[in-house]
Amino acid sequence: MSKFNVEKVTNDCIEWIRNLFEEKFPDKNCCIALSGGKDSSVVAALCVAALGSDRVKAIMLPQYEQSDIDCSILCANHLGIEYKIINIGSTVDSIISEMKSNGVVVTEQAKVNVPARVRMTELYFYAQCNNGIPSCNCNLSEDWVGYATFGGDGFGSFAPLSQLTVTEVKAIGRELGLPSELVDKTPTDGLCGKTDEDNLGFTYAELDAYIRDGIEPNEEVKAKIDSMHEKNLFKLQPMPSFVYQA
Repeated sequence: MSKFNVEKVTNDCIEWIRNLFEEKFPDKNCCIALSGGKDSSVVAALCVAALGSDRVKAIMLPQYEQSDIDCSILCANHLGIEYKIINIGSTVDSIISEMKSNGVVVTEQAKVNVPARVRMTELYFYAQCNNGIPSCNCNLSEDWVGYATFGGDGFGSFAPLSQLTVTEVKAIGRELGLPSELVDKTPTDGLCGKTDEDNLGFTYAELDAYIRDGIEPNEEVKAKIDSMHEKNLFKLQPMPSFVYQA
């Protein structure tokens, strides 16, 4: 992996957040959906370092039971930030049941993605109730292969980690002194119960080395990464729009 100056990048990111809020969001708070994973934990820690714990508000959004919600609570308590726990289970169920009752044939992919989209709605609602700006917690590795729900966790009003790989995000988490159980836990999608790497079919180490240093994995994995990257570029580009010409 190419040389990564974790101290410099961490400080630069903190300064970027501080300047962003001073220039564009003065007197606003930062609102973060804490999932219990490394990305939201690192974003929260960066924002606390930039803005202070009193300006960072967390929301936790389990779908009925969440086995690792203790990790979200650990993060909030470690950083000394206010949080609320809002269960989205009945909201998700009501969307699906209402669709079915009106004759919509509900696909498995729609069911898998709706919790992430409900969570983004809840996050924006919470932000508007707390004079807040919602964060996007996605990292470069996930974005590269489209591993985020369009209109869900792939959305937000600022994105501190979008140019940082998983390997780099974990290094920043350690630099910020986050507990190991947050930084080094096995990432899962929070949707279908599988680990990220089970879903992807390759490791983040392979993906990060390919992104940063051009180190190609085996031919099958390379083809899969390239295909996913091409198919999911639309998630990172502006919405197609008609160009009016008088």
